[in-house]
This record gives sequence, C-alpha cells and structure tokens, in this order.
Amino acid sequence: MVVSTVMIGAGPAAPEQDGFEAFYRANVDRLYRALAVTLRRDDLAAEAVAEAMARAYARWPTVSRLDNPAGWVFRVGLNWATSWWRKVRRERPPADDSAHPHLRPPDVAVARDALARLPEPQRAVITCRVLLDLSTAETAAALRISEGTVKSRLARGLAVLRHELNSED
Repeated sequence: MVVSTVMIGAGPAAPEQDGFEAFYRANVDRLYRALAVTLRRDDLAAEAVAEAMARAYARWPTVSRLDNPAGWVFRVGLNWATSWWRKVRRERPPADDSAHPHLRPPDVAVARDALARLPEPQRAVITCRVLLDLSTAETAAALRISEGTVKSRLARGLAVLRHELNSED
C-alpha cells in the first residue's frame, strides 16, 4: 500500500509533523500488512490504517511519547475495524436459515441444557464471549484469567457443545 504523504501548499513542517511523517513512512506498510492478515480483508485494512494514522496524527504529541506508537496505531485500527463489523452486523440481519434445514438452529431448551452440563469455567467463558460478545481480553479481565485460558476454555467448551448438539439429531 502506498499512500502519498505530500501536503500541497504546506510551508515548512513543524518538528512534530516531521516526526509523524517519519513514523508514517516507516510504519504504514507494515501496519497495513498486519491489519490485512488480521482482518482478512485488504479494503478494510486500508481504511483501518488510514483512520488509525489520522487519529495518531491528531494526538501525535501524546502518541509519539508512547513506548510503542506503532502498536497503538495497530490497536486503534483493529478497534475501528471491530466497531465497523459490529455496525454492519446490526444493520444487516443474518439471512433466513429456514431454507437450509441442515443449518437449522438447535432447540433453545436443548442448547440451554447442553450449556448447563458444561463445567462452570467453560460455561462462564462461553457466556462472556458468545452471549455478551466480549473480546478475549475483556473476558480475561472479567473472569480474572489469562487470555490463553479464555481461548482454550472457549475452544473446548464449543467443541463439546457442537458434539452434543449434533448428536441430538
């Protein structure tokens, strides 16, 4: 991704602008690639980088003093993309799955019973991640466990639920 950094009609740059321009040139491609891999959409990654860099520029005196300004920009871009996805999900309801019987959602009572049979730690993680739509980090903070533990409990719990809900047929 190549983005022009030339400002038309601009006079001599202030020292903080020079610092931001150097930061931008050194990091924009790397941040774009990281977000493209994370988001799996090049167009969304480009918008996220542009938005995050604009926010970094607006707060450059503060951002430049951070230990890892590129990490801050990455996180801002990722947060922006996550917000974008949530907005899209709210605006576009999911397609009606009734035309696809193999995609029929499980009976609510059966799903609730299967969830109740899980060990409490797995049930708590699934509740936070799936029902409350918390991020892995937010779930880890809420339950006071590590992010790795959140991921493993979620994977194991969902595997058990899939198996139980598919064997009910």
